Amino acid sequence: MAKFEWKGKTKSGENQRGVLVAKSREEAESLLNQRNIKVSNIKEEGKSFQMPAIGGGVSAKDVAVFTRQFSVMIDAGLPLIQCLELLGSQQKNKKFGAMIHAVRGDVESGSTLSDSMRKHPKAFDSLYVNMIAAGEAGGILDQILERLSEYIEKAVKLKAQVKSALVYPAIVMAVAGIVVFIIMYFVIPTFAAMFQSAGNELPTPTRITLGVSKFIENYAIFMFIAMALIFYTIKRYHGTYHGRRVLDRLVLKIPVMGMLLQKIAIARFCRTLSTLIAAGVPILDGIEITARTAGNAIIEDALMGVKKEIEEGKTIAEPLGKISLFPQMVVSMISVGESTGALDTMLSKIADFYEDEVDVAVAALMSMLEPILIVVLGCIIGFIVISLYLPIFQLANQG
Repeated sequence: MAKFEWKGKTKSGENQRGVLVAKSREEAESLLNQRNIKVSNIKEEGKSFQMPAIGGGVSAKDVAVFTRQFSVMIDAGLPLIQCLELLGSQQKNKKFGAMIHAVRGDVESGSTLSDSMRKHPKAFDSLYVNMIAAGEAGGILDQILERLSEYIEKAVKLKAQVKSALVYPAIVMAVAGIVVFIIMYFVIPTFAAMFQSAGNELPTPTRITLGVSKFIENYAIFMFIAMALIFYTIKRYHGTYHGRRVLDRLVLKIPVMGMLLQKIAIARFCRTLSTLIAAGVPILDGIEITARTAGNAIIEDALMGVKKEIEEGKTIAEPLGKISLFPQMVVSMISVGESTGALDTMLSKIADFYEDEVDVAVAALMSMLEPILIVVLGCIIGFIVISLYLPIFQLANQG
């Protein structure tokens, strides 16, 4: 056993710190996670510095491949310990391999698979662990693993779609910003010296360009510091209970992007809840797990409100109908699913529909952003070029 110093925040955003006794860092993080503490820093006492593991994170793709292979092995009748031994040994991600070996060791010592996995929340989240527990209790671990692998694979695909919608324009804007900065900081001052030596009155576009260039030349370092401070402040603010809700609400109101995020949230909600219900996880636990994996504080709060009303005896559809984020079609289909006893199937169909909607929305967003970016960048570069050529034309006419 070792002592771990930790710092973190409660759900309400209150900063806390302390010392925890655990077998490993992963177990310490798991214990804090069970206490609803978001860990920001944790280290073993006496070890003031540790080299960070480069590329040592566990990706959803790693977990998806592991789950698919695990499912096939269990279905083939291999003993649980042997499956974990083989899967841990063949992992390219050494950190994930060590976690699997740790799980194998705990199972060998008499722990259940779900309890052993619960100690490694960075790889196996609450949804994963609860489904494994349901599979163990029902004797259908192979089926649960197959459902989990399908769920994770679809979640990875959905995440990739979001990245493609956000990363491309971000990269284009970043490259364009760097190019404009280089022109303004290094190229324009050369022309400014030439124009000043001519002694003529400069056209308005030229004066604007030279003024912007002079401002960037004088205050470039302060601009970078200001941007870094703004980014840091927003990140810290988003880390607070109130700040996360304010910013997450604003994100959902962004034109086009907000609608896309809403469709992603509906698809994720339906896919997650469908997978949990099909696995035999109790509906209240399923709603709570779905809320925690929503990725948006506004949706999380709304779903926790739904859970509270279900506890009071209402159906899922009733409180969902009060949430503006969920269209009436979704609520009606869930109501039909509850009435017919096929809620998991209905939720799966809704998830399929909205995942297709996300495909269409991402394609539409990309096709809309490309011409807008081209026009904006064309106007900026065009204005700079024209402003530089106007004084040259004046000099040519005078000559």
